[in-house]
Amino acid sequence: MARTPVSLLLNATYEPLCVVSSRRAVVLVLTEKAVPVEEGDGCFHSVTAAVPVPSVVRLTRFVRVPYRAQVPLTRKAVFARDGGRCAYCGATATSVDHVIPRSRGGLHSWDNVVASCARCNHTKADRAITELGWRLRTVPRAPTGVAWRVLGSRPPDPRWQSYLDGAEAATA
Repeated sequence: MARTPVSLLLNATYEPLCVVSSRRAVVLVLTEKAVPVEEGDGCFHSVTAAVPVPSVVRLTRFVRVPYRAQVPLTRKAVFARDGGRCAYCGATATSVDHVIPRSRGGLHSWDNVVASCARCNHTKADRAITELGWRLRTVPRAPTGVAWRVLGSRPPDPRWQSYLDGAEAATA
């Protein structure tokens, strides 16, 4: 299945805002609401013109945008945070598991949800890991940073890295 081409949208101050479709990025450039910063792959063609697809576009006017305090907790984001590996044994993860089971008062929150392989998830069932003598490979935490806020669990285009790194340094 082919991926829809996307572009990184920067504010007028070069702060990363979000990811938009390449079609939307081209429309922003054509309506002079944005300028291309980095070239992407391919072109959009019309009868009279060919417009290169930008990988990164910058808005011409500053836009004030309120940000979420936390990254939304989704299955895809948990797999991305944990690298697609089981938090208990390191095998390929196929499900998510609550470290403290919800039946025992555990919350559905970033610090209680981990990626798990089917075998460990089934074996653990509704027990605490201390009952089994297990330990977590890493302590689960909510993901932080500009890259998580802007990209979520989407892998970044290598051409975006300097804009995402620069934003991290500016907010630190």
